[in-house]
Order: sequence, then structure tokens, then C-alpha cells
Amino acid sequence: MTQTPPMWLALLFPFLPADRVRRSASPAEPPFALVHRVGNAQRLAAVCPDASSLGLGPGLPLADARARVPSLASFAHDPVADARLLRALSRLGHDFTPSLAIEPPDALLLEISGSAHLFGGPDRLAARLVARLERQGMLVRSGFGPTPDAALSLVRFPQAGGDIGKLPVAVLCLGEAAERGLRRAGLKRVEDLLRQPASTIAARFGKGALLALGRLTGEMPRPLRLRPFPARLHFEERLAEPLLCAEGARLVLQRLLARACIRLARRGRGARSLKAELFRTDGAVQALIVESGRPSRDPAALLRLFDERIETLADPLDPGFGYDRLRLLILRADPFDELQPGLAAGADGEAQALDDVIDRLAVRFGAHRLLRLAPADSHLPERSERRQIAQGSRPAPWRLRPENSTDPPDRPLFMFDPPEPIEVLAEVPDGPPHRFRWRRTQHRVTLVEGPERIAPEWWRLKSGALSGGRTRDYWRVEDADGRRFWLFRAGMYEEGKALPAWYLHGLFA
Repeated sequence: MTQTPPMWLALLFPFLPADRVRRSASPAEPPFALVHRVGNAQRLAAVCPDASSLGLGPGLPLADARARVPSLASFAHDPVADARLLRALSRLGHDFTPSLAIEPPDALLLEISGSAHLFGGPDRLAARLVARLERQGMLVRSGFGPTPDAALSLVRFPQAGGDIGKLPVAVLCLGEAAERGLRRAGLKRVEDLLRQPASTIAARFGKGALLALGRLTGEMPRPLRLRPFPARLHFEERLAEPLLCAEGARLVLQRLLARACIRLARRGRGARSLKAELFRTDGAVQALIVESGRPSRDPAALLRLFDERIETLADPLDPGFGYDRLRLLILRADPFDELQPGLAAGADGEAQALDDVIDRLAVRFGAHRLLRLAPADSHLPERSERRQIAQGSRPAPWRLRPENSTDPPDRPLFMFDPPEPIEVLAEVPDGPPHRFRWRRTQHRVTLVEGPERIAPEWWRLKSGALSGGRTRDYWRVEDADGRRFWLFRAGMYEEGKALPAWYLHGLFA
């Protein structure tokens, strides 16, 4: 029996740190870079594609980068978060092969010689996996090779055109001094080294060069730490008589969910992501995937999610000549915290009901379309909140007034974005407003409280009155009709200069 030669698929994420920032709840606007401290200087650790196209790259001092691109935004480099993201992405690869290794800091290696035929060949397998990764917001390059080092080198140096011999000697990672010596000797490519006797290479450039060359060509094995294939819970029911209606399949799915929840309870876990597969007698397979915002062991709630998924299908489930097998897979299960209903009633019950509604809406419209607001670390009102995906996140507490206080809130519930300009009459130029005109309506101020001075964020100054570059003085005012407004003056009064502009930023209930 002929043994299938090994084939490795390398997936390279050239902008992984930047992709992580773009995938966050408050994505950054390009160009931006991630920086770290080297000695006493801040240097670029990674850049986004837009910054790279402008000539910026890792190692450049932040001051020099901003001299070239004044609009460059910067964020702290977080290698731990990057490694966590790479591990999370590796789980997607396990759907295509059980042999997968992480190659820090930005690549994955998959051995696909035994699974490529299941997906129509290596090219189709790679295309499906790359498409799945791109849907996760990742920029990815892929390449094949007979060895792990060859696949990784070919994807890092696409100019080689898939030919190992055309790779530069830099792929051997021998160090700058050794590479300089190789180039001086006229050995610029791997094919140049392959023409030399092994004894000559070892004598002139050390055994490390011979070892790296052998791993590249497959003559020497390379130890890899393969990630264990995650054992998924799956439940299956084979039917003696095919089911000719979707309602019958729903009853079987209900039984499978009940069995799954019992097994999850024994493990102390709850389901977060589930997949139902319906096998027709003609060989066709119909799959349904649902996700829950919090771990769940409630068969009825999970069945409702599958009902929502079936209702949103563009093409209704078609049993054809009938379903003869159904399978339920638990794609993700998280620890499940037990609650005593008598002690956890009230607020927690309301939160559970809200989570159920969010899950059902996420199934129907997509989780990325359901957002909730959370507090952000900024003293500027328009930047003091961020959007995050509602499913799976917990609502953060908002403090509109100090605890145990009956005073009116410091911030309004409704705010304009952007603030609306108004005409203000004040008794003195830098005093509180006496009356103001908003939307062609005159308002006479009867009560006023302030000012509350908010300084600009000097580290992200831009031109314009409302971009954070001018100091603001806020007033809470009430007009003669009892309506309350939140006004501010942008800029300071300076004699001999134009008067500062006034804006209405929010309305109190």
C-alpha cells in the first residue's frame, strides 16, 4: 500500500496584532501602530496594513513614525493577547485536520495529507479555511510545503513561487553574521547551498546551518508540539424509518438536546455553541449552528434557538426522501455556575430573560448586529462609551449620580452626536448662559449649575472645536418651562479674540 506523502499547510497572519485591535469592540481608525518600550524609547512593535503601505514598520521609533505620519494612532503592544488570539484561531483549524501546531508569534501549521481529500483537495481545503478566518476579521496568507519549515518559509517569502530552491538563505534563521558570510560566499539562495557538500557547509557555517537546511528539505525531522484535538460531545440517533417531515426531526433533536444537557450537567458545563446535522437518505447533509450568550443546560431554551435558526433559513428544510440520521455536536461548552433560584431571583432572573431574547435575536439577525453600550475610560462625554457585541457580554453598571444621593444626575441620558450649535446670551462673556436659541426656539434660563470644566485629551489633539482640542465649560440649566439641558462653551474667553462657541450636548429626562 502506497503511503501518502506528507503535506503541510502554513497559515500566516502578517498583521495579527493589528487585526486584534480591529476586531475589538472599539476598533481603531487607520493608520495605527502598536508600540512597546525598548530602553528609554517607544518603538513600533507592529503596524496595520495602512501604516505599512506608508513605509512604517516594526523597530521604527514612535517619534520618527509620527514625524512621517502625523495622524498615526498608537496602542500598547500586548503579546499575551496576541498569543491568546492565535490559540483561538487554531480551534478553527481543528475542523480540517487533527494535526495542528502553533508557530508563534503569527502562524499555524496543519498537516493535511490525510484529510485534504475530504474537502475536495488541498486547494479547496485551504480556501475554505482562509474564508472562515477572513470572516473572523483576519488577514491571512496560505502556502503548502512537504515539510513544516518549507510550508512556513514559502508563505513568508511568496516571491519564491513555491520553489524551495528559490528561497533566500534568510529562511534558515542563522543570524545576521552567518547570513552575511553566506552572501559574501555567493550563496544567496537555498539551491546554492544544496549544491555544496554537507561537510563544507558544516565546516564553514556550523552544524546549525546543516540542521536548518535538513529540516527545510525533510532530511531531518523537526519536533513539533501538536495541539491536542478537542474532544467534542456528540449525540446521534439512527432511525429505522426515514423521517419525511421537519416536525419529526425536531422531536428527535429535542431528545438529543435532553441527553446532551444531562451529560453537560455531569461535567459541570453548559453549552455555548451547538451544531445539528440532519442526514438525508440521498447522502445530503443539512447543518444548523446556534450560539448562546451564556452557558446553558436548558433543552427548551436551546430548542427555541434551533427553531429560530430554521425560521431564518432562506431555503426551508427539505427532507427529500427522509432523514435517516441526526447528530448533535457541542462545539463549545463553558463552566456552568449553579444558582439557587430562591436566592438568585429578581435581577438575575431578569438578566436571564434578557439573555434569552438576545440569543434569539442573534440567531435571527446575526450576533454582530446586536450591540450594547459599555462605559469607556475617557472623561470626554462623546468618548466615555463604547459599543460591544451584546451576546455573551454582561451589561456594565452606569453611575449617573453618586451612590446614595438624591441629587440630579451629572450626565443626561440623551446626548447629541455631534453636539448641536446654539446661540447664547450671557451677562458676562465667560459667565453662565442667561438665554439661548436652539432650533429656532428661544429658551430663558431660570436655574443654572456649573461650570464643570473638562480639559481636552492632549494626546489625541486634532483641529476643530469639538475634537478634544479646546477646554469645555459645562452647565446644567433649566428653562422657564421646566426643561433641563446640558450646555457647554468650547474654548476660553480671551479679550480681543472671537467669542467661544456654545453647544447643546444633551437633554435631561
